[in-house]
Amino acid sequence: MTDHPLPAASDTDRSAAPAAARPRTTTRDPDVLTRRLTAWLGTRLPGARALAATVPDANGMSSETLLFDIDHPEPPEAACALRLAADPAAYCIFPRYDMARQYRTMRLVAAHTDVPVPRTLWLEEDPAHLGAPFFVMSRAAGRVPPDVMPYTYEGNWLHDATDAERDRLEAASVSVLARLHDQVPLAAGDFLAAPGTGSALHRHVESQRAYYEWVVDGRPRSPLIERGFARLADLWPPDPGETVLSWGDARIGNIVYDGFEPAAVLDWEMAALGPRELDLGWMVYLHRFFQDLAEAGGQRGLPGFLCRDRVESRYARLTGHQPRNMEFHTLYAALRHAIVMLRVAYRQIHFGEAPAPADADALILHRDTLEAMIEGRYW
Repeated sequence: MTDHPLPAASDTDRSAAPAAARPRTTTRDPDVLTRRLTAWLGTRLPGARALAATVPDANGMSSETLLFDIDHPEPPEAACALRLAADPAAYCIFPRYDMARQYRTMRLVAAHTDVPVPRTLWLEEDPAHLGAPFFVMSRAAGRVPPDVMPYTYEGNWLHDATDAERDRLEAASVSVLARLHDQVPLAAGDFLAAPGTGSALHRHVESQRAYYEWVVDGRPRSPLIERGFARLADLWPPDPGETVLSWGDARIGNIVYDGFEPAAVLDWEMAALGPRELDLGWMVYLHRFFQDLAEAGGQRGLPGFLCRDRVESRYARLTGHQPRNMEFHTLYAALRHAIVMLRVAYRQIHFGEAPAPADADALILHRDTLEAMIEGRYW
């Protein structure tokens, strides 16, 4: 999600928000993690030590990331990143963290596509070592469009780039989706199918509905989110379309770039089966979320970047598939994002970092956008 840490090398460009504006990120002690990691690493690579272990900023609200180097004469990779399931004591964002599923997804993408994903090294499902299951992968060198402050704000490498450079990055990013959707054989991704019956899209939406019910269990419900689900039913595609492997968190903030070309595609915990438009709607909407924030803050943002019509036309040229039902899919992306934001807000309330408002919908930062989408007046 939008709070995910990004395992890139030290030259990754990330801006920082004031500490007071950010929720608690982890309940774990990085020094303890480092010592326990070194002990575990010796069981996989005798004589190896974990060096320079760091926990990135904005870490821990979903799976946590630890960046480290391996001290060994023949390491499989010198620079590594470890993804650790969230600490249950940290009021988790998701009800379940299946690290084996993420690990398997990355290996599937690496085996069947030319989409750049980090090399996966080890999976550890025994929680005894670090307190939760985890996996280790190579760490990619490059830079990432920042989330905080968002790349649509002035003062970061993507905002400072030329129009031609951003166009190059946009084209390459849409190509990641096209290649992923076209190249992974559907049968190989059966383990990503959501439970239930009906189409992959129906199962996906029902899983999100179940997630919402988990988020509001014991907490105030959101009338706006529930209106969003009702509107989805009105807009339901008569033909959901071809089922493919969906990245799930398809946004440029989850890509490490070498210059303006993707060097590593990250964060696969939301991967699923579904129509192509799931990823397209998420990529378009998550940019609009940051663009709307910039404009609300009095900045111009990047109004010509990742526009819906350009993303759709680029994707159609690359795949031969003309995106359809995008009003449904961009609304669905905004709705999914709202559920996550509600959980994040409840997490802040849980830790005493924010007061509980009288209106649960006030916790949804893009409330006006979601209302406009529901009412058909956003696009």
